Amino acid sequence: MLQSLRIATRESALALWQANHVRQLILDQFPTLDVTVVGMTTEGDRNKTSPLSRIGGKGVFVKELEQALLSGEADIAVHSMKDVPSELPAGLMIGAICERENPTDAFVSNHFASMVALPAGSRVGTSSLRRRLQLQRHFPSLVFPELRGNVDTRLRKLDDGDYEAIVLATAGLTRLGLADRIKAPIDPALCVPAAGQGAVGIECAEDRDDVRAILAAIEHADSALCVHCERMVSSGLGATCNLPIGAYARFDQDDGFLMTAYVSDDIGERQIRCEERGSREAAQEVANGLVTELLTRGGRELVGASGH
Repeated sequence: MLQSLRIATRESALALWQANHVRQLILDQFPTLDVTVVGMTTEGDRNKTSPLSRIGGKGVFVKELEQALLSGEADIAVHSMKDVPSELPAGLMIGAICERENPTDAFVSNHFASMVALPAGSRVGTSSLRRRLQLQRHFPSLVFPELRGNVDTRLRKLDDGDYEAIVLATAGLTRLGLADRIKAPIDPALCVPAAGQGAVGIECAEDRDDVRAILAAIEHADSALCVHCERMVSSGLGATCNLPIGAYARFDQDDGFLMTAYVSDDIGERQIRCEERGSREAAQEVANGLVTELLTRGGRELVGASGH
């Protein structure tokens, strides 16, 4: 039986919350295990000025943590699943996905109640090309300047008057006790969330059966199924591309399985959105059907046109 477990994590407030959340879930199941959190700084943390799409996409937040797994410095790494590329390094796997928080994007503003209420020319800060292109399509009179930094930094820039509004993940604000800053959730009909948004995932080495047995005890099956299917869409469109891609899976009231997907070129000139529905048992077929439809409608050309 494993005696100790080291958790690699970024050192932002949200990442540390997630790592300590996972630590507590593990201790609830294995109270005698010695579980420690190892904070690390990633390229995405060091470079706070360049757009993410220019420095390697959201994967820049996970590479150093993965290296710690491969070198044996850590036993598991905790990530926001929306930051994890759909193709993992050889020898690594997602060992568990915890119960998902609300996956939507959130509208945050000090003076306006919703996107609709913003005057023409208002500055809406976001670091996400996916968010910007979808919202720009619905609100062409607004401008969407780049906004990088951790949650506190972004809120401070809003409070300093640099932006009229900003868009953040609902889950991150909720986990940090900042849900009162959310003026309105953004309907996924307007902005399809990123694959895995709101979900905390745990990465480990494939050959660590001792670690995998522990992680199996804390996986949330429905969340894992939804995130897995969303990541199938990202993977099907090109695992290494940094295109704006959204994928959102959920169960409806009748326990049916519903998925929405979105892909665009990197300037928003061509955007494709589609939905598929099926049973819980056919969830992977639904995801595959979405990928097929996206590619049939020109998704592969969008990927190629952006040089990825």
